Amino acid sequence: MVVLNKIYTRTGDKGDTALVDGQRVPKFSPRVEAYGTADELNSAVGLARLHAEGDLAEALSRIQNDLFDLGADLGRPDMEKDAEAGYPVLRIVGSQVDRLEREMDAMTARLEPLRSFILPGGSPASAHLHLCRTVARRAERRAVELATVEDVNSDALKYLNRLSDWFFVAGRIANDEGRADILWVPGATRD
Repeated sequence: MVVLNKIYTRTGDKGDTALVDGQRVPKFSPRVEAYGTADELNSAVGLARLHAEGDLAEALSRIQNDLFDLGADLGRPDMEKDAEAGYPVLRIVGSQVDRLEREMDAMTARLEPLRSFILPGGSPASAHLHLCRTVARRAERRAVELATVEDVNSDALKYLNRLSDWFFVAGRIANDEGRADILWVPGATRD
């Protein structure tokens, strides 16, 4: 269990921060960018939850917990040393990716097929879920960029890829199961 008696530590006053394994890195490092964007996504999901009910709210709660798992995963760089940690190292696992896929399949079964791109918006829940989708895409880009220079758990990358799709489908569900989607009309505003 995490115990935080004091929030500020002053240890980052010179522009560096500690990773999960204690290693200090600059606050602008690709790893910090990756887990920091996952944290930003978690905050966006919290906003979406304010407008969600029932199964959708429960699913968003699970995703928020997953995003803390993801942050812990991305914040611990050396996967080869996981066994040496002396405690179970938290990593995203395939079953979390599988769960997103199952939930998407169930939501998609309730939707009519898309015949046009849709614009973010409609209901407040849908608008927030589309914001989550775009932040998830950015988190994925940051994690993929990190993976070009350091080891990254492949299940974490898969999770982020599925998660942005999940938010898209959930956004349609939140728009009266797609009936209140706002369709893109190509060239509609041209003079």
